[in-house]
Amino acid sequence: MGKTDYCRFITSLHSFREDNAMKLLSRKGAKEFYEEIRELLYFDCYHEVVDKEEMARLLEKAEAHYRDFACTSKDGRCGLFADFLDGLTEVKRLLDSDVEAIYEGDPACASPLEVVLAYPGFIAISAYRIAHLLLKMGYGFVARVISEYAHSRTGVDIHPGASIGESFFIDHGTGIVIGETTVIGKHVKLYQGVTLGALSLREGRALSGKKRHPTIEDKVTIYSGASIFGGETVIGEGSTIGSNAFILSSVPPHSRVKIKPYDLEIVSK
Repeated sequence: MGKTDYCRFITSLHSFREDNAMKLLSRKGAKEFYEEIRELLYFDCYHEVVDKEEMARLLEKAEAHYRDFACTSKDGRCGLFADFLDGLTEVKRLLDSDVEAIYEGDPACASPLEVVLAYPGFIAISAYRIAHLLLKMGYGFVARVISEYAHSRTGVDIHPGASIGESFFIDHGTGIVIGETTVIGKHVKLYQGVTLGALSLREGRALSGKKRHPTIEDKVTIYSGASIFGGETVIGEGSTIGSNAFILSSVPPHSRVKIKPYDLEIVSK
């Protein structure tokens, strides 16, 4: 097969031919933007000295990436980089509360610095909070790319459309799934393998925009392997959900949900 035939063959495999602005966005650009913003927010954690010139260079790089992002809002209007920077004040406040929650809640943690630089749960949360702001600014596609980068790095899948309150604690993290319309209150703690998902996807795109994922109220702890489904499902404030619970209906506030223990038999070898 000659070069011309080869190129024609490859072209024939491309099914998305419409003029789509999302093609302007590279996965690398979104990843770098997230890392630049995260480093700016916690510059003193990454550097021994606060160098204003280096911070300015990082900010310039982030702005250059931002200008290349494709606006994907339905009305075609997206926020400016200055608007994004204004939103970072609240993002930083929320992330600081997350750092404190992780540090205070994990006796194995040596310092808040360790949370920022080493905890996969915080990497996932920081990516979510930055992506969530981008989504609100009208950059839904790049928000999704950032969330999937964090997913690939940490094993935690948080849709940028989810709503998550302050002092959010992800412990260990691997295998956690948080769907697009999930609502999570303040001071919530999740362990590895938790799914906050949709009850059914048989209707496909007809469900777009509808509440499909559960609501988790304040001060709820959900242990490893628990699965909670449905847009009308509410886990009441102060409740504890035990490991491997499978929940399809609401739980009253200050409840404890657990499954019956397995029948274990321990015998001598």
